[in-house]
Amino acid sequence: MPKCIIFDCDGTLVDSELLANQALAIQLTAVGIDVDPHDLVTRYRGWKLAEILDSISQEHNINLPNNFVAAYRQTFSDLCQRELKPIEGVRETLEKLDIPVCVASSGPMHKIQESLDLTGLSDFFKDDLFSAYDVSSWKPDPGLFLFAADQMRVAPSDCWVVEDSQVGIEAALAAGMRPVYFSPDPTQTPPPDVFHIQHMTQLLDLLG
Repeated sequence: MPKCIIFDCDGTLVDSELLANQALAIQLTAVGIDVDPHDLVTRYRGWKLAEILDSISQEHNINLPNNFVAAYRQTFSDLCQRELKPIEGVRETLEKLDIPVCVASSGPMHKIQESLDLTGLSDFFKDDLFSAYDVSSWKPDPGLFLFAADQMRVAPSDCWVVEDSQVGIEAALAAGMRPVYFSPDPTQTPPPDVFHIQHMTQLLDLLG
């Protein structure tokens, strides 16, 4: 049994993956790049934003304007204010857990906090929020998860990590933690030898 459960945020706790990529598509359209937000989700789930933009810039042979990231973040924030919801079953699951929990996300801290505040999940985690930007380590590098375990005073081998992305699963494995792959999409194939849940309440079943 784990002594701590580390949750990713986007796409795991809050239903933000499509919103984030809708915001990205809006800003890309403004510079002449037409993309489907659903394709962006499939292609870049879990990636660092800077790497996503580098990939798109190279593919379309374009230099994005200096204010692109700021404009994207504002557009995303506006969408979240109107539409962001918690992942189905998350609140019920967190209410029943009697194990310490924390959040370790590739997003900046203000984005993590805003997402949890808007969805009413902040009280479950208090200040146990960890951002890749604060430790300069992005998945699939294990540094963020190892930092989270250290701050929670739990050995990596005693941690479970709930993730919705391949890079997150790779980071958990590299950290010596047990990953749990969350994907409501029945067509998604879980990584080999990794727990797979399609509804967040199934995490409680795994815990017995």
